[in-house]
Amino acid sequence: MADSPPARDAGAPSATRTQITVLWIAILGSFVAFLDGSIVTVALPAIARDLGGGVALQQWVVDAYLITLGALILVAGSLSDQFGRLRVLTVGLIGFGAMSVLIALAPTGPVLIGARLLQGVAGALLVPSSLALIMSTFRGAAQAKAIGTWTGATTGAFVAGPVLGGLLTDYASWRWAFAINVLPIAATLLLVARLDHPDTRRENASVDYAGAILCTVGLGAAVFALVEEPHLGWSDPAIWGSAAIGVIATAAFLRRQATARDPMLPLSLFRARNFAWGNLTTWFAYGALALNGFIVSVYLQQGAGLSATAAGLTELPITVLMILFSSRVGTLGARFGPRIFMTVGPLVMAVGSFMLVAISEDFDYWTQALPGIVVFGIGLTLMVAPLTSAILGAIESERSGIASAVNNAVARIAGLVAIALIGTIVGGELDLDGFHRATIVAGGFMLLAGAISWIGIRNDAFAADDAPAT
Repeated sequence: MADSPPARDAGAPSATRTQITVLWIAILGSFVAFLDGSIVTVALPAIARDLGGGVALQQWVVDAYLITLGALILVAGSLSDQFGRLRVLTVGLIGFGAMSVLIALAPTGPVLIGARLLQGVAGALLVPSSLALIMSTFRGAAQAKAIGTWTGATTGAFVAGPVLGGLLTDYASWRWAFAINVLPIAATLLLVARLDHPDTRRENASVDYAGAILCTVGLGAAVFALVEEPHLGWSDPAIWGSAAIGVIATAAFLRRQATARDPMLPLSLFRARNFAWGNLTTWFAYGALALNGFIVSVYLQQGAGLSATAAGLTELPITVLMILFSSRVGTLGARFGPRIFMTVGPLVMAVGSFMLVAISEDFDYWTQALPGIVVFGIGLTLMVAPLTSAILGAIESERSGIASAVNNAVARIAGLVAIALIGTIVGGELDLDGFHRATIVAGGFMLLAGAISWIGIRNDAFAADDAPAT
């Protein structure tokens, strides 16, 4: 089916009713995936108390979801291009809701982890289709503003998750932190059913199932080795064997992507400069973001003695900043170019992360944690919308499904690896010294992200030497 007509540009007085509905569908459709990715962190101590398993279970509750999400989000981009954004989004919403209910009812840790793996499959269908809807419905400055609005709402959900998760964990049960997903899913399905809008697909698109299997095996084996290594050691055959399988499967996956007729990861996309460098920035920035979110939520409960609700509320300033200013930053990014925002944002986040070293045994939120959290939130707000616009703006709109899938896969896999490395970073236990080490590592990742953006990103994304890959 052909693309819908271009949306009204900067000179248009307002968005159409259809555009507004599409934007809400995109926001709510992605909302559950982002919310679930963060709401779980504040519930981890309660899950471990209820089901046992310690730090290893906590890591697997997060990483089981990220393994299938990160591996299959690339397939979801191809599915979105082949079958249509709205159809794939609908299937993902139904599957995500069903797995959320199963997780809420899980009697044991293994059942919960298995359901999280399947939830990641459904989650992989949501974000690429949602963002691709925006890219195919809006154009020009209107597109940049829509992306900024989407970014603020979805990233706000990512950061607001701990607040909601804390309230549900303390005053109901950690199980409600997953069951709550049913509400936004139902609202999104209702909007999709009422939308009078042609679906968008790419002619002759196909799905690389063999590549999906190789990617999943590569990620799963590598993550198993990283998570379990602090407990078993590299001399254990299960660890070095899993690591070897991960490396071999990943190499085979990349080889297939270079030779397949219609690959799930088109390497040609990386010929677009902003796409390539933007994804490298994404790797370090979102790895640091995942690491920071995990250690803050868990340590403030297990180390500083806060309740789940209080631990979630500590990061509320970030949510407020994202909601208030992301759309405006998206507009400014379109006006002045993304490079300065993608450079300054991560550097400011690094400062905020380093400031968290002030947290001590005699914990005081207002003087030790809040200043660093606010600074971190300012940097995140400056970075996210311009980063998304720079990456997707480097690729033609008809390939936006796979382009957004690649970028989201990079972000999720970066978080997956960062969380898998927590045991190594903190020395096996998330005590105060381990917390300080993790904040320094997260800040270092952010410094790298800012330097990469300054070196690689160009504001003239569509210049002749940076033309989108075909």
